[in-house]
Amino acid sequence: MKRAYKAIVHGDIPHDYGTIDAPIGRSEKDRQLMGVTEKGKDAVTNFEVIERLHGKFTYVKCILETGRTHQIRVHMKYIGYPIVGDPKYGQRKSIDVQGQALHAYHLQLEHPVTKETLEFEAPLPAKFEKVLENIRKSY
Repeated sequence: MKRAYKAIVHGDIPHDYGTIDAPIGRSEKDRQLMGVTEKGKDAVTNFEVIERLHGKFTYVKCILETGRTHQIRVHMKYIGYPIVGDPKYGQRKSIDVQGQALHAYHLQLEHPVTKETLEFEAPLPAKFEKVLENIRKSY
């Protein structure tokens, strides 16, 4: 299975591509959260910068090699670029977003019976597009 997401993160990621290879497990500080921890399970997230937004935000594509709970949210926070609008792993003060600026846009899987490769794409929701537009205009 392949999954790809688009996200807006706080900060200006300086490189165009990256791989975050850091194990994820229950946070040792708060058991209701996940975090990067030595006792966690392997987790790998690849990212690619789509657009830098005025040095304050970065629009990225994230491709998962593994599927851990809150993986993108945890990994992006871990490298210092939390998801905009994320109430658990993001910044307390953020721009006005209804929910997280994180969208699952591509899914590819093998049909369990026919073995046919199936692909699904979901366009960005209007509210996500609006957040991008507002950032482009306002900052």
